Amino acid sequence: MPHLSDYVVNHWPYVLLLAVTLVMLAVYEFRHATREHGAISTAQAVQLLNGGALAIDLRSREDYAAGHIASARHVPGSAIAEGASGLMKWKDKPLIAYCENGNLGGSAVRELGRLGFTQAYNLRGGIAAWRQDNLPLTRN
Repeated sequence: MPHLSDYVVNHWPYVLLLAVTLVMLAVYEFRHATREHGAISTAQAVQLLNGGALAIDLRSREDYAAGHIASARHVPGSAIAEGASGLMKWKDKPLIAYCENGNLGGSAVRELGRLGFTQAYNLRGGIAAWRQDNLPLTRN
């Protein structure tokens, strides 16, 4: 062990580079783990929807009108950021948030979790994944 301290003192740039690399790796893994938290596949979403879950569409009003998951409610992302007051009766029920590609849905699910929603999920890949799996969309 006495040689380790000599190595650290004599080669501090390499030790520093190793430490920075390890911190970056830890941050990457943490972000990856939290990003996927609450994410579900389209098949899992269909099962939840068949069981009575509520789907919330976070896209623009025009995108929602062009095609959305059946029985989905249009909820702008700003409404969730302001406290999701219209969704409080779903606080302990399954709720699936989706956007175009899953990014805004992930943020919405984290915010809903912070507000106390216990069963909020993000549709992994968003409506793009739904379309790719040839699942039906409805229009108003």
